[in-house]
Amino acid sequence: MRGYTVAGGLLLACGAAAAADGEAAAYPVAAMLSVDIVGVAPLPGLGVDRNRLPYQVQTANAVEIGAAAGQNLAEFMARNLTGVNVNEVSGSPFQNDITYRGFRASPVLGASQGISVYLDGVRVNEPFGDVVNWDMLPEAAIGGVMLAPGSNPLYGLNTLGGALVLTTKSGKNHPGGDLGISGTSNGQRRADLAYGYDGGERWSVFIAGTAFNDKGWRDNSDGRLANAYVKLAGAIGDNEWSVALLAGRSRLVGNGLLPDDLYEQNRRAVYTSPDETRNRLRQIVFSTTHRFDDQTELSAAVYARNSRRSTVNGDINDAYAEGGSPYPASYNTTETRQSSQGFSTHFSKDAGRHQLTAGLAFDRGSAAFAQYEQDAGFAPDRSVVPDANAEREAGSSVSGHSRAAALYAADTWAVDTETWLTLSARYNHATVSNQLHSGDEPQPAETFGYRKLNPAVGVARRMGDGWTLFANLSQSNRVPTVIELGCADPEQPCRLPVGLQSDPYLKQVVSRTAEAGARWKGSRGMAAVSLYRTVNRDDILFRGAGIAQQGYFSNFDRTRHQGADLSASYRIGDWSARLSYSYLDAVYDVEGVLFTGARNVHVTRGTRLAGLPRNTLKLGLEWNAVPHLSIGADLTALSDMATQGNEDGEAAPASADWRVRGYALAGLHASYRPDSKWEWYLRVNNAFNRRYETFGAVAADMFPNGALQQQGGDVVQTRFVAPGAPRSVAAGLHYRF
Repeated sequence: MRGYTVAGGLLLACGAAAAADGEAAAYPVAAMLSVDIVGVAPLPGLGVDRNRLPYQVQTANAVEIGAAAGQNLAEFMARNLTGVNVNEVSGSPFQNDITYRGFRASPVLGASQGISVYLDGVRVNEPFGDVVNWDMLPEAAIGGVMLAPGSNPLYGLNTLGGALVLTTKSGKNHPGGDLGISGTSNGQRRADLAYGYDGGERWSVFIAGTAFNDKGWRDNSDGRLANAYVKLAGAIGDNEWSVALLAGRSRLVGNGLLPDDLYEQNRRAVYTSPDETRNRLRQIVFSTTHRFDDQTELSAAVYARNSRRSTVNGDINDAYAEGGSPYPASYNTTETRQSSQGFSTHFSKDAGRHQLTAGLAFDRGSAAFAQYEQDAGFAPDRSVVPDANAEREAGSSVSGHSRAAALYAADTWAVDTETWLTLSARYNHATVSNQLHSGDEPQPAETFGYRKLNPAVGVARRMGDGWTLFANLSQSNRVPTVIELGCADPEQPCRLPVGLQSDPYLKQVVSRTAEAGARWKGSRGMAAVSLYRTVNRDDILFRGAGIAQQGYFSNFDRTRHQGADLSASYRIGDWSARLSYSYLDAVYDVEGVLFTGARNVHVTRGTRLAGLPRNTLKLGLEWNAVPHLSIGADLTALSDMATQGNEDGEAAPASADWRVRGYALAGLHASYRPDSKWEWYLRVNNAFNRRYETFGAVAADMFPNGALQQQGGDVVQTRFVAPGAPRSVAAGLHYRF
């Protein structure tokens, strides 16, 4: 890691020292901070000059995202956004566990979510578990990305560590066509097509689609997805309107973690299989904007969203390990149906020294979840084969409804020509109703209500020479999800993550953030630094019940995320360089006992949260070698991480180091543009073929030394890891017409 960091520093020094005449195209991240007007809520409005905001936002537009060819959205954010990291827990590129400042936006059911995600003002965190299905986002249609930090109340529920706001293209703003085709050496094939037509002042249309096929770099890990997006928009007088349709379907395989001994033998191996997830999505959004005058605007949106998720998992049979069943494996399936509807309005007005924002939102969702299991055995490759004579048994299931209503308001007040004070608040009222079923026995329906007024106050002060100082205090909240309420009774524990037994009351999570920093913008570059501290009260975590592999969700008094983010970019002539560094101290802030899926862990104040690096460094260098050719290199380096289940250091043998070791990955890329229409690109990921892991967890290894554990024998706890992808080469082209 030190060697890569020194080499990267030398590259940056060379880039800063190089001088040449002529204008250079900025590296994507170098332009990322150049947007002057940004939104302050999920729905668009007049926006606020970003230099007046009391916090630092990160943005990227379609050109910048497209310039990082050969990457999906999650990979782009992980390489280019400060504070963003990826845990490759599943092994599928569209099922990544994204973290920002230690808070998650994850497709894993049961993971503690802490980032709200919006697409054109519609919250895409699903009603059941707040999960984010990255495979259902229309990446070919995304025109802008904004990442807002902290517990910003304007972005609603679940905005504990930040909010990710995605906006789509339109035929008026993106006329013409764009075709992208790419392939990688590890078996990925992708095609994107987008076309926008501007019919003049009255109407426009935009269509986009993505097809992706993945053979998978690991064994038995092929997958595919396809989605389509259509937006019809128009204008009548002072009114603008649009109707957007989104449909998607996927079948992805995420083969999970490997025990250390198997990983050392073959990092492409799979522990048990199958591990398949199928997603289907349909969504319609109608939005309209009315401009009263150049300084006053009202936006509104109405949406309906329907999704279905099916999973197939081949797992170890816990009863076999305990001597209670002759079947060593279990063939588990789940079905989840979800629907949500809602509307929101957003009023914004530039009233001289005051920039006013107000709005209301209402969302409702329903979910039905069922799981089944069937006794099974193992094939020689550890794939699970169900016994044809064994009946499929229904496990726990749940049906539920949620409603959330909110009112919010904000004012950015120009105290003087160099100082801006921002005041905002949001009142949330949410209810969650559940009815659980254990087999055919329904339990009494339960309804829980949650209310919270979340305020925020911040100040920004322009100091001259391009410098601005800022500080902000904010609060937000998250209400328990159906899966957390459905597994919250220590007397009736369940298996992580989808067993459901009972639904006693859980408190809502309240998150408070204090942040301060400075930013600078000059003619050739920009820089920003932020110091932050976020404290979660009544965080919802999983606790042990004294029964093997079983536990329950419970409130945990306090967890704390604090640290610093630094970003900078600069260009001279044909050279441009970027740097970002993040320090994260994510810890439990009180003493307690947690269950991590394998053992009870005694944590004390200051015990690190698993899967999160303290230090993350990202470097990039770009050179326009000739007028039509650009080449570059990037480096991402992470320090070590705690292993889940070994946070206290007591699970590992005395002579073993069960940390997830730090690593550094280098990448190379080149782009050739013979004219304004054609672009050919090449990207090398993990250029030095570094062997690395992105996550670790303690679990029972039922195949010690490659052989199935005998029934009733002593089960060995060992470390499992998420293997990182080996070197791959991606090549493709863009054609704009």
